[in-house]
Amino acid sequence: MRRHPVATKRTLRAILKAADICAGQPAVAARRLVDGGFTPRYDHAMQTLEDNGYDRWREYNPEDTLRFYALRMRDAGMIKATPQAIIAAGANWHFLDEVKRELKA
Repeated sequence: MRRHPVATKRTLRAILKAADICAGQPAVAARRLVDGGFTPRYDHAMQTLEDNGYDRWREYNPEDTLRFYALRMRDAGMIKATPQAIIAAGANWHFLDEVKRELKA
């Protein structure tokens, strides 16, 4: 992120735009999944897109999400650090906040 801020921002923007397309145009997204060879069945792709909350990324607090998954990983013995330590050492919401503002429209 520090070495490639422009690439980081572009990647994050692409991921969030893709989530918006999956939420707002699931039929288009399902067709692209099938046409791209990611899945052979349109009906399965469509069901998956309809069942998942791709539009919820705007509602969730990213720090709470990171804390939740860090706790699960710590409970499973996958990491030793506390969620607070992980957030303090590596969480920078600058790009996310910036892209969220851009994508508000």
